[in-house]
Amino acid sequence: MQPKFIDHIVLIVKDKNVTKEFYDKFLGEPEEAYEDSISYKIGETKIFFGLPYGEYQNYNKDLSGLNHLAFGVRTIEELQEFEKVLNDSNINNSGIIKEKDSKKDFIWFDDPDGIRLEFYCRPE
Repeated sequence: MQPKFIDHIVLIVKDKNVTKEFYDKFLGEPEEAYEDSISYKIGETKIFFGLPYGEYQNYNKDLSGLNHLAFGVRTIEELQEFEKVLNDSNINNSGIIKEKDSKKDFIWFDDPDGIRLEFYCRPE
C-alpha cells in the first residue's frame, strides 16, 4: 500500500508578511491566512508557511532538511511564463536551464528565507 498524494507541506519562515508578498507573485492569494501562518493550494497539495514555535534559526539547504521544493509545469511555454513572472517581480533566478541528457527544463530561485525553489517542466 502507498499514499495516494501529498496532503500538505509545512515550512517555517521568519516573517509571514514578507513570505506572503514573495509567494503571492507566482501562487496568487493564499487560500487561508491566520495570525501565525498562510497556506496556498497547488493541485491537491497545500503548502503552509508558518512562524517558528521558538526563536527562528537560519536555514541551510545544503546541510540539513529540505534541499528544495519543485513546482511542476507541463510545457516549456508555462515555464517561460513563470520565468517572466520572476523577472518582472525582480526575483533573482537561474533562467531556464536544460537538464543534462534530458528533455526536462527548470528554473532555480530562492525565497526570502533562503529556501531553494524550482519550477520544473515535466511533460506528460
